[in-house]
Amino acid sequence: MSKFTLAQSSILLASALASSACATVGPSRDVLPALAVRIEAPAHFRTWFEQTEACSGLSATFEAVEWYVVPGVDSFEADGAARVGMWQRVDDKSQIVIAGNYADHEMVVSHEILHHILSREGHPSEMFTERCQLTWETWAARLASGAQAAR
Repeated sequence: MSKFTLAQSSILLASALASSACATVGPSRDVLPALAVRIEAPAHFRTWFEQTEACSGLSATFEAVEWYVVPGVDSFEADGAARVGMWQRVDDKSQIVIAGNYADHEMVVSHEILHHILSREGHPSEMFTERCQLTWETWAARLASGAQAAR
């Protein structure tokens, strides 16, 4: 049995920690919610995609998204929580799932599009709050101020 030096052990430990830390940056699930159905993206999704690219100052590929809807529901279960939308990366594709009753809600769809554009989970304030206003609170404030919902 070989013995590792203290330096070798430290390198192995650092590598293991770095590998596990990277896993928290990307989506942790790769299972679609129950009853999710793949759909062809409606034309207005492309418009919302372009608007989200514009507000973020970033670009991504619309065709790299697989779109799903869970028909006839206000929310669906994912990771032990009720959700109206979710984004995940599976191999070289992004999957966006929207609760059926929110499939035409610009903020919900655009919020998930922003996850795709950023290629990450989490909600960096600069993007979701300041630049694009794609949280429930910022969207409601925008509508209450009389500003158009379109970005």
